[in-house]
Amino acid sequence: MLLSGQKFGFVAIVGVLGLVGMMLKNGIVLVDEMRLQLQSGKDNRQALIDASLSRLRPVTMASFTTVLGMVPLLFDDMFGSMAASIMGGLIAGTVIVLIIIPVLYSLFYKLENTQEHVTN
Repeated sequence: MLLSGQKFGFVAIVGVLGLVGMMLKNGIVLVDEMRLQLQSGKDNRQALIDASLSRLRPVTMASFTTVLGMVPLLFDDMFGSMAASIMGGLIAGTVIVLIIIPVLYSLFYKLENTQEHVTN
């Protein structure tokens, strides 16, 4: 909001509520993909990497198209603050979903590398 010079009013709050729904959906889908990868028997670290990579394109493309779609609204008197809050939140939320959620998942579930080293 500071970068755009918009005020955080009621319309911006409505935008943030919509943004929360988009980010929750992306996070749930990523966590579900991580669980599917882990259940398939893959190495823990590789399962998290594969899940993040498989969700990279859909999450970034959805965020990118929404950010581009909000550009015309940014200069509107009524919806400018909503557009700014959604645009900034999507950019930050995409990083959070694709990088921070897999790291936190591995920390909370204490996932370690499952490959055992064989010594003779």
